[in-house]
Amino acid sequence: MEIKISDGIVRRVRGGSGAPMNALAIQARTVANFLPLACQRAGAVIVHNSDARYTGIRFDTKVGPVVLEMPSGDGPYRLVHELPEPDEMGRTEVEMRRFPQIYKPRGVAHITAEFLSSRGFLN
Repeated sequence: MEIKISDGIVRRVRGGSGAPMNALAIQARTVANFLPLACQRAGAVIVHNSDARYTGIRFDTKVGPVVLEMPSGDGPYRLVHELPEPDEMGRTEVEMRRFPQIYKPRGVAHITAEFLSSRGFLN
């Protein structure tokens, strides 16, 4: 499943109609295809968030939403824990891990799944 967030409104993207077809969206779909069953059970959803300016894969984990953000340009992949409310420093997200773009989609899916399961985020 894919969702699109724009101007604070969340919409479900059905089939091919209305789904973004840029490089980041294609990359997110490719990585999502290699995710293991544990990640899929965690509600893995592809998110196109134009408000926060990222495309990624969102997991609904035991401790809240975690997003694997696709890199733009030469930047790294980022694994970010989204906080339900801003903390005392005003942060709305905590970056847990970043890794370079040297990995193929299967490797990115593996690194993400291993990180989430080894830290107890997945059931």
